[in-house]
Order: sequence, then structure tokens, then C-alpha cells
Amino acid sequence: MAGRPVLDKRLLALGLVLTLLCAAFLTLGARGDWGFVLAYRGTKLAALLLVGVAVAVATVLFQTVSGNRILTPSIMGFDALFVLLQTSLVFALGGVGAAALPAALRFSLEFGLLLGGALLLFGTLLGSGRTDLHRMVLTGIILGVLFRSLAGFLQRLIDPNDFVVVQASSFASFGAVDGDLLGLAAGLSTLALLGTWSLRHRLDVLALGRDHAISLGVDHRRSVLLVLVLVAALVSVSTALVGPVTFFGLLVSALAHLVMRTHRHASLLPAAALVAGIVLVGGQFVVERLLGLAATLSVVVEFLGGLAFLYLVLRRPVR
Repeated sequence: MAGRPVLDKRLLALGLVLTLLCAAFLTLGARGDWGFVLAYRGTKLAALLLVGVAVAVATVLFQTVSGNRILTPSIMGFDALFVLLQTSLVFALGGVGAAALPAALRFSLEFGLLLGGALLLFGTLLGSGRTDLHRMVLTGIILGVLFRSLAGFLQRLIDPNDFVVVQASSFASFGAVDGDLLGLAAGLSTLALLGTWSLRHRLDVLALGRDHAISLGVDHRRSVLLVLVLVAALVSVSTALVGPVTFFGLLVSALAHLVMRTHRHASLLPAAALVAGIVLVGGQFVVERLLGLAATLSVVVEFLGGLAFLYLVLRRPVR
């Protein structure tokens, strides 16, 4: 109980920083009609917060069930799966046909395919109860190479003009989110987040390992499967909304652990969500207001996330 007020103060500090950044993002440098400015920037802000929370929570969940802090859904081949699905969609419908699909229909199609593929991918890697980390990483890398090879093969068969459509959708874009999809994405994410919060105490037990969880009365296999469903839903929503982000989840998860210094998911999950919001909103503010869009937020975030990955691999024992 002695450490609880400190943890609450840290969460409060993170929330205050995020609130100030959101206010600055909405108001600083605004000119003209405030109604239009706030609506335009508000849509972009909502998309940044939604994607940040979804990726952060999904990464923490995945690291909990995998028992390792360097693994994320993207590192295990999910981004390659997304590129393969995008390429297959353009290959089947053509660039014009894929672009002509209604935004809601395309989002629903991508979400459904990504959800099914993620469940199959993550369930194969983690659902069997195996704890061999090296086998898990090797399997994820091999599947990622397979997906990229298949995507590359299809890209060589499609028209060069259609390839431009594939290339544009294969990279994360935080500044060009369709506002009409936010309601649908927010609804799906909210359901997944509510399910995650209801499991926060069980996640603390799962983090102890399979044997300890079973000895404490937790149905490990069923719990892991449920967590994987939540991970797949959250990652599918964020990826279908803005595109793949490989190292962003790893970056915010590492920062959340550094700030909170606890394994209690009741503190770690909101901390990761707040840190993700700070990184994305603050980064987009710097890119737009200070750098004049001279840089791309996704490139900067992925660079910093890659450095965090290398640091964790080189400085921490793999377990």
C-alpha cells in the first residue's frame, strides 16, 4: 500500500502532460474559423490517441503472455501479414477497384482478415503452451519472411500503377486518417479495452509464468487464448486504420515500465496508454508546428523504437 500513492502520482503526471499536449495540439498556431480548426485537428487528435492506446495495450498484453519484454505482435510477423493482405487485395481487385471500395467496407474487410490471420499466427506461436523463446522468435521471423516473399511475388505480377497503391498503404500514416472510420474503430477498441481491463488482475498472475499461473488456479490455456483475441483485435484496428508500426509498441511499453517500475497491470496498462498518447501527440505537434512537415512521424517513431529494441536486446537478458 505504501507504493500506491507514488504510482497514482506518476499516472496523474502522465495524464497532465498528455492533456497539455492535446490542448497545445488543438490551439497553438490556429488561424481562421475556430469551428473548422477544432473539428479538423480534433479528428486527427482522436485518431492519434486511438491508435496509441490500441498499440500500447496490445503490446503489453502480448509481452505478458509471451513472458518477454522484447517481443511485440509486429516483430513476430504481423506487419508482414498486413502487407501481404494489402497486396492480395490489390492483386485481386486492381488498384482502382481497391481504392474505390467504400472506406467502411474496406476497413471491415481488412479488420476481419487481420483478426483471423492474427489469431492463427499468434495462436500458433503462443497457444500451445510452449515456452521456448528461441523457437518462438525463429518461427515468427520465418513466417515474416514467408509473408514478405509472397507479397513481393504478387507485387511483381501486378501493374506498376497498382503497385503505387500497395506501396502507399504499406507504411503508417498518422496524418491521413479517414474521420468516418473513427466511430467504428473506437467502438471495436472500446470493447477490447473493457475486456482487457476486466482481466487486469489475471494478467498479473499470467505474468508469473505458466506453471505458477496453473498452480494458482488460473486456466492458463483459456486465458492466453482470450488475451490473444484481445491483442489481435486491438492490433487489427490500429493497423487497418493507419498502417503497420513495427517498433512503436516496444518503445512505449519500455517507457511505461521505466516510469512505473511495476508489474501490476492496473498501473502498467494505463501508463502505457498515456505514454503512447504523449509520444504520438507530442511527435505530431513537433512535426507539424515546429518542423513544418519536413519529417514524417512514423519514421521518427520507428527509428526511436528500433533503438529501444537494440538497447533491450543488448542490455537485458532474453527471457
